[in-house]
Amino acid sequence: MANDKDTLLIKRYASRRLYNTETSDYVTLDDIARFIRDGREVQIIDLKTGDDLTRQFLLQIIAEHESRGENVLPVDVLTDLVRSYTTQAQSVVPQFLAASFQMLREGQSKMMENLESLPNPMAGVPGFETMQAQQRAFLEAMMQGWGQAGTSQPGEEEGGEKKSESELEAIKKQLSELQAKLKDI
Repeated sequence: MANDKDTLLIKRYASRRLYNTETSDYVTLDDIARFIRDGREVQIIDLKTGDDLTRQFLLQIIAEHESRGENVLPVDVLTDLVRSYTTQAQSVVPQFLAASFQMLREGQSKMMENLESLPNPMAGVPGFETMQAQQRAFLEAMMQGWGQAGTSQPGEEEGGEKKSESELEAIKKQLSELQAKLKDI
């Protein structure tokens, strides 16, 4: 771990208590897990020896979550990890895992950027435009029947007179409002 100003330094005392050097108070493993979930880099060192204990505590946090039934790692992955410690593949596994998680983080970041840049988050979903066009056609078909008697042609009143422009504009406005509501849904 890098020792920079963004890294939260936690010191483990001989009493096994963990001390947050930033806030000058004692913390638990749950607190450390929360710091990490919030995006902080954490380094845990043994106060007496100066040894970096970060790896051991991170593994302990994972083990505690797994023991509570919060299963993130499938059994076959855990089995493969144990096997990797006893084979020549040991040197490849850490790099593979690090690269995999880096790709996952980048993919999540890219997805969030795409969602934020779109005017409507659903617009990026495959088939959304087709669905929107179908909704538009359905609404137009429904709107043709509004305000008309059973057998008259669209655009004509019962007496055969053409509708006024203001009535058509009112219908168009209603259609636009309905489309906007559907888009928001």
